[in-house]
Amino acid sequence: MTSPSLTLITGGSRGLGAAMALALARDGHDILLTYREAAGAAEAITAQIRSLGRRALALPLDVADTAGFPAFVEQVRQVLQAWGAHRLDGLVNNAGAGAYAAFADTTPAQFDTMLAVHLRGPFFLTQALLPLLADGARILNISSGLARFTIPGYGAYAAMKGAVEVLSRYQARELAARGIRVNTLAPGAVATDFGGGAVRDDAQLNAFIASVTALARVGEPDDIGGAAAALMRPGAGWITGQRVEASGGMFL
Repeated sequence: MTSPSLTLITGGSRGLGAAMALALARDGHDILLTYREAAGAAEAITAQIRSLGRRALALPLDVADTAGFPAFVEQVRQVLQAWGAHRLDGLVNNAGAGAYAAFADTTPAQFDTMLAVHLRGPFFLTQALLPLLADGARILNISSGLARFTIPGYGAYAAMKGAVEVLSRYQARELAARGIRVNTLAPGAVATDFGGGAVRDDAQLNAFIASVTALARVGEPDDIGGAAAALMRPGAGWITGQRVEASGGMFL
């Protein structure tokens, strides 16, 4: 394998997923992306990718519903056949949801949602897609700066991201025999609609984040898109089992 050419991104219809999809398309990847509800937004992103001269298709997927994975994998297989491809060259496990609650107030339902979306889903979706991943493929699991530093109210979310970072190292070790590289990308605070868009829209919060960030600003989606594309390039082929934080130096 010389360069990843066909990449699947979960949660690619908006925010960081959309930014990563576009950055990878500019790097020469054809893109399959998933969405849960925002079909219109997903189609808009695939249209932008096609305008770059790459193939793109959006498929519905709820990463919390592992029972739906076999049917989804079959859909992916059919797309690969239609495109004259046999395998996926890249997988980005990005789909996610936020939960804001103090540790003392977090409910079992909130915890279970975080578990299903951020850990159980990526674990078993990657497992289900293994037969479709090429030898030498790249897997990128999206974590969070909150797995390193702490901001009260994100304990359940951050705990799952910490688990994803451990999982990535095990995947890197166990899939190395096939030449598959697995890394974690951990974004810091980014101006998107995630979590209600607080980082993007709350001027006071935005200013606070800039004050504790070495590069003195809040992150933008393209910052994360560029980082993801860099980790999926051939020149990053000797990097595996690593956590790379893209936070502008937040809370150093």
